[in-house]
Amino acid sequence: MAEREIIVPQSCILFATADWDEPYWTNKQHCAKSLAELGAQVLYVESVGLRSPKAGSAKDWGRLWKRLCKGLSSLISGAVERSPGIFVLSPLLVPAGHRHPFTRSLNRWLLRASIARTAGQQHFRKPLVWTYHPFMLDAIEGMDTGALLYHCVDDLAAVPGMDAEAFRAAERILLQRADVVFATSPSLAEHCRQHNANTHFLPNVVDAEHFGRALEPGPIPEDLAGIPEPRLCYHGVLSDFKIDFQLLIDVARMKPEWSWVFIGEEREGQKSPLMAELARLPNVHFLGYKPYAELPDYLRGVRVGLLPSLINDYTRGMFPMKYYEYLAAGLPIAATPLDFTHTHCAGLRTGLDVSEFAAVINDLLNGGRYSAEKVADLVAGCTWIERTLVMLSKLGGNKTGMRLSDAGAECLDAALGQE
Repeated sequence: MAEREIIVPQSCILFATADWDEPYWTNKQHCAKSLAELGAQVLYVESVGLRSPKAGSAKDWGRLWKRLCKGLSSLISGAVERSPGIFVLSPLLVPAGHRHPFTRSLNRWLLRASIARTAGQQHFRKPLVWTYHPFMLDAIEGMDTGALLYHCVDDLAAVPGMDAEAFRAAERILLQRADVVFATSPSLAEHCRQHNANTHFLPNVVDAEHFGRALEPGPIPEDLAGIPEPRLCYHGVLSDFKIDFQLLIDVARMKPEWSWVFIGEEREGQKSPLMAELARLPNVHFLGYKPYAELPDYLRGVRVGLLPSLINDYTRGMFPMKYYEYLAAGLPIAATPLDFTHTHCAGLRTGLDVSEFAAVINDLLNGGRYSAEKVADLVAGCTWIERTLVMLSKLGGNKTGMRLSDAGAECLDAALGQE
């Protein structure tokens, strides 16, 4: 296999769609952490408020108030080093300000000033710009930056409350300007490639060491241990536009001997009657939010991981991080047939309707959890460090940098072969 040399940037400005301290980390935090571990200084710019708050939503207005308080703090003190090499900036901006010329100009000035302050203090030179949304283009206009990388991990235009037209228009400009684009599902890659030929499909990966703790002998949390076996589990945000609650209700009623465990909280601004109906079933157990550090202990005590996604415009473009998290914990997966399942089906079975989904779970229960050896095969080369190096390898350059491991090089070869 040919050797691959990877250039790691000295600095990076990463525009996220999630705050650094979100309960469950996503691509944004993991990639920032990987870049810092590889030696880059990272300015992590938190969410700029992509959608306006709903008039009657206390949670939305609470979220806005929290963001304003954080933004004022950042304006006064600047970005704060929240992890070695990672400086977190909570921008003080008008929510969804991209919709109006005046607020757009104001937001551009506020964001540029905040970024310039931290970049100057930390001596950033031609930083790599790594973004998850297009509403940062005004902020970097005229700045002396390095390459522009767009990491497309969701179809944000399909999120409820989003101004889809404004997002698509801004995203087209971003795609045309980006030096390289990475998408986490085949459908997202197909969409991006219409505007940028240098688009690559790279699915999500996993903190294998962390979730692999579920394979080790250890205690099962008390609130889970008291639930009858067999236990089936979903962990993450409980979103009514991502999760097929009606499917879960119907299968849970069909199979009262199975225990359905949900770890997580409802998404902000949501009050789903279907979720409330599901929670009333005697074999359904909502355990609430659990810290990231405790998730392996909970996954140790269940038999099947659930990916019961609704099939809609938003979810078709998803590659759930839970796929590899479940596998790393030794769990076989029951899923509905999202697009990603056509290319990543190892350790996973799909069912669309009630009878199919129930039959899939029954077969997985009979097969049992995966061994440590099987897990090693399923997640080989799919760590965040390896994935970040794969992405950096596509930026090119003329300096000698870090070298991909054999597993990482194989991961790159496999990914490029799927494009």
